[in-house]
Amino acid sequence: MIAIVCVDKNWGIGKDGDMLFHISADLRRFRELTIGKSVVMGKNTLLSLPGAKPLPKRRNIVVSTTLPPREDCDVVATVDEALAIAGEDAMLMGGGQLYHALINRCSKVYLTLVDAAVEADTFFPNLDALDNWSIESRSEWLEENGQRFCYIDYVNRNI
Repeated sequence: MIAIVCVDKNWGIGKDGDMLFHISADLRRFRELTIGKSVVMGKNTLLSLPGAKPLPKRRNIVVSTTLPPREDCDVVATVDEALAIAGEDAMLMGGGQLYHALINRCSKVYLTLVDAAVEADTFFPNLDALDNWSIESRSEWLEENGQRFCYIDYVNRNI
């Protein structure tokens, strides 16, 4: 499994159930990396998507014990159920609880780092503080609408 995430300088990913940043280049990259694959998410992440609808052209797997079954995505009660049906190409896309629960089961993280520190209430694990994670590649700084960001690919040395 590969995680994909956009963080601020303090590893923040969300506030009040919404993403911290909406950078069109990052959203395009997300689409390109996840299209045709299984995406694993929590209930709140699904509900935060436009119209609370699953992402098109992807198998959407939602881990939740409270979400009723839906025809437009697979709703499972446990992480293990999600992993059993996700397949090798699974992409973990949030939220915070799932990132923390599954980070060490991920072989790679596609991370977008935004050069800002904003108020957040949900955080991604700090990969720089974990011994088993290292940077595989890092892009140059990019800018969109005055917002600086870069792409960093981390690899889990234990997988």
